[in-house]
Amino acid sequence: MERSARLEAFLERTRPVMDLGRAAAVLGWDQNTYMPPGGAEARAEQTATLTGLVHERLVSDETVHALEALEEEVKGASPGSFAAGVARVARREIDQMRKLPGKLVSDLARASSLAQNAWVEARAQSRFDLFRPHLEHILDLTRQVAGHLGYQDHPYDALLDRFEPDMTSAQVDRLFDQLKARLVPLVEAIRPRLDRVSDAVLRQSFPRDGQFQLGNEALRAMGFDFQRGRLDTSAHPFTTSFSRNDVRITTRVDEQNLAYALYSTIHEGGHALYEQGIPEELERTPLGDIISLGLHESQSRLWENVVGRSREFWQFVLPAAQRIFPQQLGGASVEELYRAVNRVEPSFIRTEADEVTYNLHIFVRYELERDLLGGTLDVAGLPEAWNAKMEAYLGIRPPDDAKGVLQDIHWSQGSIGYFPTYTLGTVLAAQLFRQAEQEEPGLRDSIARGELVRLKEWLNRRVHAHGARYTLPEMTREITGRDLEAAPYLEYLEGKYRELYGL
Repeated sequence: MERSARLEAFLERTRPVMDLGRAAAVLGWDQNTYMPPGGAEARAEQTATLTGLVHERLVSDETVHALEALEEEVKGASPGSFAAGVARVARREIDQMRKLPGKLVSDLARASSLAQNAWVEARAQSRFDLFRPHLEHILDLTRQVAGHLGYQDHPYDALLDRFEPDMTSAQVDRLFDQLKARLVPLVEAIRPRLDRVSDAVLRQSFPRDGQFQLGNEALRAMGFDFQRGRLDTSAHPFTTSFSRNDVRITTRVDEQNLAYALYSTIHEGGHALYEQGIPEELERTPLGDIISLGLHESQSRLWENVVGRSREFWQFVLPAAQRIFPQQLGGASVEELYRAVNRVEPSFIRTEADEVTYNLHIFVRYELERDLLGGTLDVAGLPEAWNAKMEAYLGIRPPDDAKGVLQDIHWSQGSIGYFPTYTLGTVLAAQLFRQAEQEEPGLRDSIARGELVRLKEWLNRRVHAHGARYTLPEMTREITGRDLEAAPYLEYLEGKYRELYGL
């Protein structure tokens, strides 16, 4: 790809910024996997230093002048061109960063690093009081971020926009209201019939090493390149990328439940395929990052649920599972496993939730963090507010903080405004798969034969190849020709679960 002198001059300014960000990501991965607890304070300072350097270089006069020169050059160029895309994405990022004082950026990075370690300890002891002061501090800093970024209707909009450009809380509310109108009655219709589907086959003793092996085999079938990535364990499963050639996945194993590690591995594998699928020419450029977390979540939720919880997937994967666990699964059938992994049961833990109740967990978190940010709920009242909303949406009340307010890592990371992206991605996943089936006839048969790479290659072409060029609304229109819609997701969900539960 031929690049002009102005484009190259701008990229020379931003490449070191991206390298610093990836170095911070390495420290974050280590903190959540192998770092000893005693390293927390030093790691917080290291992270704050790197984050401060990223901010300083990105908002410098030299970087801004290089961007202005590039913008002048691309006037009138095709919006889809590489140079125009770089200029647009960089302008958005730099404008946001210039609104934030460098000290605030470093303070939030430091506070988040310390809070993550406090969260791990608080969760282990099921004691919210150990985490409360950290969350109060993060919330204060986050309010300052929202104030500097600016907003029209609600401070939440400023934070949501950082994770999901072109989306507002009003738009999220409209989508969530459409979902609630159909999901809540569906849960209530299934509730008296819960015993019609059993997951007993999943709740046996499945040794850790065997579960790791099964997860690795699923990742290979999906097309994950182990020469450019690896799988480890952590308290909370996650994916991080240091380059398209070094993508890390973590999972968490429950030896009494086969589904947890398998589906968290497939979920994170969907994220990882996106990172590995970014074209080489976009590496170390603003277009090589991911602009929309909802779009990223669409990849993980598509693989985890639409593919991973399908009959076709179990037609392919059951022989491997039986080979690894002959005693536990030797007599099991595809239909038994298909029904088991799709059992609906309101549960305390979001990451273990079934497809039908999953979004209710997101509604709980979205409403709580919006109230926290708006000042109508204080941190001291958060555990009780959490329990009350869980009871209202799912009909269950968490017995302790670990199974309630302390279960997610996001708030300790300062990621307030993140949770709606899970539902946005879940909805988009169904819309994307419908489009893939139209463009790739016989796709489900390919999945049943274990040819999962066919779907991965379609996603490479239609989604991953664009990098950060499009926001979620733009990408949805680019691929499907329509706006993001609840209908494909609701039709998929209702059709599947009405059949399973005889509704």
